[in-house]
Amino acid sequence: MARLHAKRKGKSGSTRPFLKAKPAWVPLEPKEIQEEVLRLHGEGLATAEIGVRLRDAYGVPSVHLATGKSIMDILKAKGVKFALPEDLSALMKRAVDLQSHLKEHTKDLSNARGLQLIEAKIRRLSAYYKRQGVLPADWDYSIKLAELQVR
Repeated sequence: MARLHAKRKGKSGSTRPFLKAKPAWVPLEPKEIQEEVLRLHGEGLATAEIGVRLRDAYGVPSVHLATGKSIMDILKAKGVKFALPEDLSALMKRAVDLQSHLKEHTKDLSNARGLQLIEAKIRRLSAYYKRQGVLPADWDYSIKLAELQVR
């Protein structure tokens, strides 16, 4: 996994084996995988958490290889609407948590710098999503808005 605010790669991490087709040993059929994705989303799991659960509990190495669609495509096809993209909401949650930490520990300057970096990343990502049409053009980030949307 890459570092958030550095131009280099992290030390840990693994690469997935290169596969072009669904492995023969995957126990679930594509219909069953789609139903399981919907059920797990109903439990409140994010798309990344759904993929991890399917991998660990059901032995599905890649939903895209098994069904021909990504988890996000499966959910959108079933009419699920997302208020914010998952990566943006995760960053906003980190910013809210860090802001509450800084209210209690006002002299924690290294985490204050971390909050500045996270908020800069949120602004860059939101500009990208505005250009792509995912977010409305008048959407703007503020810590108060983040607290309302994340909690």
